[in-house]
Amino acid sequence: MDAMKTLVIDRSTKVTSSVLLHEDGALETFDLGIWSQQSPCCHIPPSLGRIVVGLGPGSFAGIRSALAFALGWSIGSGADVRGIVSAVAFAEADKPVAVIGDARRGKFWVALFEGYRLVTGIFQVMREDLDRRVPRGVKVVSPDDARIADVLKDVFGESYSPAPPLSAEALAHAFTANPALLVAEPRPVYLNPAVRCD
Repeated sequence: MDAMKTLVIDRSTKVTSSVLLHEDGALETFDLGIWSQQSPCCHIPPSLGRIVVGLGPGSFAGIRSALAFALGWSIGSGADVRGIVSAVAFAEADKPVAVIGDARRGKFWVALFEGYRLVTGIFQVMREDLDRRVPRGVKVVSPDDARIADVLKDVFGESYSPAPPLSAEALAHAFTANPALLVAEPRPVYLNPAVRCD
């Protein structure tokens, strides 16, 4: 049998991203094909030993479908399933970074990182509180640039920097540098408690 491979998937944004991480650390772009009508085939290598899923914050449906796939695949294959906070894809090894996303309804979610370590739990704030809750001078990036770039430029000025799309490759780099980022019982990052509908 080949060396164990890890499949890394993120669907927390509009861009589905997946890569294969080989045991030697090499990364290989990998299109699962299961979320695209153009390529409905799924070719998973038999040596897949682990699946890592981005847990958000982000698209509720995207995150849940990625987790459902991973958990379903693990039942038949025995592959280990782990989760990782998707926002860590924007963290940098040598500096503090604030990742800010659109939590909707006038709120923003904030994830503060020191290197690849999440400093506090992910929290929500209103726009007027952003500059008080994010340390001054910290680099600010967002997976939601298309929706909130103007707000972030206005509040943070030169500390705000447009970010590349969130990628599974960046997640792989993060947990390779800090394996403690992996969550053994992955669940989506919910920003608000579930509401019972009667």
